[in-house]
This record gives sequence, C-alpha cells and structure tokens, in this order.
Amino acid sequence: MVTYFFFSSPTVSVCVCFSCHRTQMLWPLPQAFTSSTERYPLNPQAFYFGYGRQSAAQQGCSVLDSAFRRYFSLIFPDYTDVGVDALSNLLPVCVLDNLSVSAGQASLKAETVWGALRGLETFSQLVYQNDFGSYFINKTEIEDFPRFQFRGILLDTSRHYLPVQAILKTLDAMAYSKFNVFHWHIVDDPSFPYQSSSFPDLSSKGAFHPMTHIYTQSDVRRVISHARLWGIRVLPEFDSPGHTTSWGKGQPGLLTPCYNGGTPSGTFGPVNPALPSTYQFMARLFKEVSSVFPDSYIHLGGDEVDFSCWKSNPDVRAFMQKMGFGSDFTKLEAFYMENIVNITSALNKTSIVWQDVFDYHERIPKDTVLHIWKGIPAKYQEELSRITKAGMRVLLAAPWYINHISYGQDWRNYYTVQPQNFSGTEEQKKLVIGGEVCMWGEYVDATNLSPRLWPRASAAAERLWSDEKQTSNVDKAFPRLQDFRCKLLRRGIQAEPLYVGHCKHEYQGV
Repeated sequence: MVTYFFFSSPTVSVCVCFSCHRTQMLWPLPQAFTSSTERYPLNPQAFYFGYGRQSAAQQGCSVLDSAFRRYFSLIFPDYTDVGVDALSNLLPVCVLDNLSVSAGQASLKAETVWGALRGLETFSQLVYQNDFGSYFINKTEIEDFPRFQFRGILLDTSRHYLPVQAILKTLDAMAYSKFNVFHWHIVDDPSFPYQSSSFPDLSSKGAFHPMTHIYTQSDVRRVISHARLWGIRVLPEFDSPGHTTSWGKGQPGLLTPCYNGGTPSGTFGPVNPALPSTYQFMARLFKEVSSVFPDSYIHLGGDEVDFSCWKSNPDVRAFMQKMGFGSDFTKLEAFYMENIVNITSALNKTSIVWQDVFDYHERIPKDTVLHIWKGIPAKYQEELSRITKAGMRVLLAAPWYINHISYGQDWRNYYTVQPQNFSGTEEQKKLVIGGEVCMWGEYVDATNLSPRLWPRASAAAERLWSDEKQTSNVDKAFPRLQDFRCKLLRRGIQAEPLYVGHCKHEYQGV
C-alpha cells in the first residue's frame, strides 16, 4: 500500500531562524531522518489531507478517515473555527515507510494503514508554533519502521477497576508513543469485572460491584473499536489456574477445596485440575472470549501457582497417583496448562503465557510466546538466553514493571534496557519479538494511572521502536522526552514532570 497526505498554503516562506531542528524533538526517534532549518508556514484554513491516486486505501477507509479528523485537531490545537461539517470534508490518508516534507506539500508513503497511523503521529510532532501562535513545519525527510513488532502496555483492571474512559485515554497516549498492543489483564484474584454472556455469575458475584464495576460486552467492543482506530491490538488475559479467587464466587466447583488435616478448611486454592468439569467450563468460556476478542493471540497466564492447597486435597493427590505424577505438582500444573493451550489452539488462537509454564517443562506448541517477568533487575538476560535457546519466542517485561516507583528519574532505568543484550546466537535474538510495560494495580486506579504511566512508559516505547545505537545516550534523550511530555500535557494526558521546569501549555487540558 502507498498513500499520501498533503498540505497546501497560499504562501511559502523560507526562514533560517530556528536553531534546533524540530525533527530532533520527535519521540520515539525515527530510524533515519534529515531535517533543515528551512521552514514553511501552515495555515489551518488551507490545510487538507488527501489519498494518493495510486493508494490502495481511499476515502471510506475507516481507520484513516477517522485518523485525519483526529490529527487535524492535534496538529492545530488552537484552531477552533472548523465545524463538524468542515472537518468531514477533510480527506483521510494511509502509512509509514517514508515521510517527506517540502514546500507546499508533504507526502507519506507506507505499506499498511497501521504504518500510516504511525506516520501521522510523526507528522503531528513535526508541527510547532511560534510565540505568536503561527504554525510551522521544517523541511524534513524520514524513513521509519519499528525495531520490534510487539510494543505493549499491560493494565490490571482486577485489583482496581478502571473506568472505560480511563482505558480509552490510555489507548490515546499509547498511540502517541507508538505502542501497538493493549494487554488487558482483565480479571484476577480480587475481582472478575468481565461480564460473561455464558457465565453471568462470574461478574455478578465476582466483581467489586455487579453493576458499576463491570465491563459489559458493549464496553469491551468499545475498547476494541477505539484501539483499532489507533492501530492497537487488544490482548485479553484470563490467568489460571492461579490468580482465580474471584472466579470461584460465581462458579461453584471450579476451585480446589483446601484441607486442614483430613477435613476441608473452608478455603479454596487454584482451579481444580483433577475434574473433567473444569475443562468443560474452560472450553465454553474461552470459546466466548475468542469470539469477543478478535485478536489472533490470547494470554493464558499460568504464573505463581501455589501448590499447598493441591497438596492438602486428597482427591487431587489421588488424581496425581492415577496419572503417574507422583508428588511432583509441577507435572500437575503442566497437565492443566497443556489442556488449556489445546483448548485455545482448537479455537485458532496462539497462546501467550508467563514464563512459569516453560519453567515447569510443559509440552506446549512451538508457536507459544513466553512472557518473561522474572529476573529483576539484571537476571532477565539469563532468562532470555535460556528460553530462546529452546527455540521459543519471547516477550520481555521484567525490567518494565512500571508500577514500582522511586524518587527521581527512574525513567532512565527503563530507557537503558537492552532487550537483545544476552548470551546467544543471532537466531536466538530474533526470537525476542518485543516487550511490554506492566502497570499492576495494587496501588493504581483512575486517580493516578496517567501520571504514574506517562511519560515513564514512553522511555520503554523508544527502546522498542528506535535504533538502539542512536538512542543509547540518556542525557541526549532527556530534552526530547521533556518536550514530548509537554506534548502529552497539551493533548490532555496528565503526564508527570521529569524534573524541574515548565511547559508552555501545561494547564491546557489538565
């Protein structure tokens, strides 16, 4: 696919009065670019988007049509004279291999609509205002592409419920940093907010509140639709057999009864892997989940399973003897996870699981992706080496647990992560398909989500997008990230400050 966008202006002027090329303030940094002090004025009344004649995408492409409307407002934030009818006449565009800005017009060429979205974001960051509010853009040539295909952010909506609007706002900010996967850790021990059409009791009895703290099917569709228009995939996670306390409230018989001596204690542990009814329930639930969430990947969890309850239960122990597992409870978890992976494989879904599944030597399909969360701060390199040596694809999350906070500029730690700096062959390093910033929710809800996430997550975004050699200097990155944080503020994202200073428009939209 090749598409273009254009701007036109009744006059073109050349000024050599801009000491810092605006291209150098882009975030994340493009792979290759050249810029000039030659700049051109932009007139919002004369600016328009249009599809190239040879473009495979044309007007009617919903992703680009809506992107043109959004980015007009982002490029000209002070221009309020354009009504809805006028905006509807602004023609949309598509993608990103090459972005060229010259006198009278700019062209954007790309192979996919998703690349076009990234190119529009780049273009929007090139536009700036002088002290009198006039808009300008410098002569620029850019070639760009992402370093890693998977650039994700995890939000945890079980430990604290996040209103749909907070999720949508996060999706907007993700697109500004060129993240492309929203990992929705939708349920966990504390609550089950997903409203299942097959098993409505899961949320009616397992959510914090059955009416106000749930995600209806309509809510989920809204999130998926919004994410799609920003070029973001939605990856749902239904973690089991551990992290399932809330599941048991609405699904009797699913969890393992714990025993104290020879009698039930009244408490429950992980999902009961010894019962056929468990797999019947899971097959029906994942059939629904697979239809609701259209992405080809699904996250099945598999982490942090406490074996003590299984060990206490006589029925589970008897099942283990029957299966020949002896007293090795890792084999029992392997048995469970292999069954769950088979269920989702039959639904044409590729599984992502936490690395514990690999650690327990489970027989899983070779296309399964292992999610590395262990090894903090530096041991994750050993994990990368060990798992890729087995030929498995991996995602790196261990160094980007951004819910952990500390005084000072901890974004520098996230920025200096080197995802492929581990002992292994070049083929092993190609198995690192990307990384993920995790925002676990023990101490995070809608009141502090945005400032805790941004702009710290953007440090990881550049590591996952940009060339590592060009972005190895943290001190050089600092002024660009400061500038980007100001852009986020102006776009209504409550991004926390990096250090002492101010933004010109810091109170707009906040």
